Amino acid sequence: MQHRELGDSGIDVSEVGFGAWVIGTDWWGDRDESDALEMVEYALDAGINYFDTSDVYGHGRSEELLGEVLDERGDEMVVATKVGYDFYNNPQAGHGELPKEYDAEYLREAVEKSLDRLGTDHVEYLQLHNPDVAEMDTEVLELLDELREEDVADAIGVALGPSIGWLAEGDFAIEREFDGVQYVGNMLEQDVHRHFVETVEREGASTSLIPRVPHSSGLLNEQVTPETELEAGDHRGFRPDEWYDTGFEKVDTLRFLERDGERTMGQAAIQWLLSYDSVASVTPTFRSKADIDEWASAPETPALSDEERTKVEELYADDFGIDRFDGMEKEEYRTSVDGDDLRAAGILNAD
Repeated sequence: MQHRELGDSGIDVSEVGFGAWVIGTDWWGDRDESDALEMVEYALDAGINYFDTSDVYGHGRSEELLGEVLDERGDEMVVATKVGYDFYNNPQAGHGELPKEYDAEYLREAVEKSLDRLGTDHVEYLQLHNPDVAEMDTEVLELLDELREEDVADAIGVALGPSIGWLAEGDFAIEREFDGVQYVGNMLEQDVHRHFVETVEREGASTSLIPRVPHSSGLLNEQVTPETELEAGDHRGFRPDEWYDTGFEKVDTLRFLERDGERTMGQAAIQWLLSYDSVASVTPTFRSKADIDEWASAPETPALSDEERTKVEELYADDFGIDRFDGMEKEEYRTSVDGDDLRAAGILNAD
């Protein structure tokens, strides 16, 4: 496994990370906790050192489970967590978004509770979870500085979503050289990824990008096919049917990336993201040991050529040659600034 520096923090993270949203929750189907812990151990053995969790995943359960492994193998792990949602005072309604709380006092208490669950007094990477630009005010930024000065966190960043978008927030973090920006990005959903790549280049920033969902909810690793019936509770069910139907056709246009015996489509999806220098780590949704075997080894497969990367970008610009609505309105991209960020980036029309 190869590693890249997270921002200018001095922390080296594995090029493939482990998204711990799959442990402690049932958003990707039922999972036995002992199996989840075994997967974390297996990922460590495969060379993965970057583990990304949040206080809201399973209302703290993901952190607790990760803490069990951290207790034994902490010297092998770079742990990232997130705060910003107030699940302590609000019930979870299915997969709905909880209210956020960005009072600095609340955030400090939330960090302390996360550390307790992880069983540590320190976390390598602390992220604000889906903040609006207005919520990252002077008080919050001062708190982040204090937490680093107190050695509570080595690096700071933002994790954006759950809807794709929030360009203003990512730009804000990059312009202020946060160590990292996490977001949804893949070959079938390139807008946000390529915008942040351009922002990093324009600003000459040290900020690292950490794309998640590199397989676009199962299409690019072909775990979702026309015959697939998603389990009840599987988070991927939020995608409209049209999105999957057109997605199957888009995947076929990307077959040129496969190398028989050398690189699978799932590995190519990760290599496409790693072809951008500003990307530090890619966090797939591991559901099995077989996933870990395949995707943790992705960086060892042939890297994408400049021509291959350019062709992927050109296909996206032409909507992969498909003249049919995919069910995903760009007007639904998340924005906290009335769409000004999306219009400025050319994602939405100016009118």
